[in-house]
Amino acid sequence: MVNVANALTLARLALVPAVAACLAYQGGTDRTARIVAAALFALAALTDHWDGHLARTRGLVTDFGKIADPIADKTLILVALAVLSGLGQLSWWVTGIVAFREIGVTLLRFAVIKHAVIPASLGGKIKTVAQIAAIGLYILPVTAIWLVFVAQTLMIVAVAMTIATGVENAFQVATILAAARATRMSALKGA
Repeated sequence: MVNVANALTLARLALVPAVAACLAYQGGTDRTARIVAAALFALAALTDHWDGHLARTRGLVTDFGKIADPIADKTLILVALAVLSGLGQLSWWVTGIVAFREIGVTLLRFAVIKHAVIPASLGGKIKTVAQIAAIGLYILPVTAIWLVFVAQTLMIVAVAMTIATGVENAFQVATILAAARATRMSALKGA
């Protein structure tokens, strides 16, 4: 369980309070603190790439990592969204939709963990990149109209991907549970 990939995942979790504190500093109005928050957020997001790459290329994939990595991602995303919404810079419905999906998918994954570990799908990875890009732009103290438009557009894409991948995960869980039920029924009939 203790390896460099898992250490990077835990480092991402450790960066979350620092991102939140810098983002919320002086009610989110301090430009320097916002830039530091964006840099810390980017660093935390990069650890997601690094830990996955190291785990796959060096044979460091663990069940702990498969579970902890998405939890670290979700924590980073949800805390940043909650702070942005708390500051009045992002609608709470966006944070609510993302939180509902992320928490729901995590609970669904735990519900089937004795049958299968569901790794992140390509759609889930694209969703995470869209969320990170959108949130990163929202964190930066940008005022240029075109950058605000890009941030808003990316957030719309991120929310759409969030919903789509949530539905995809629900179907995966339903399939796993149906297969487990069929196996159980078959074993009962054979007994």
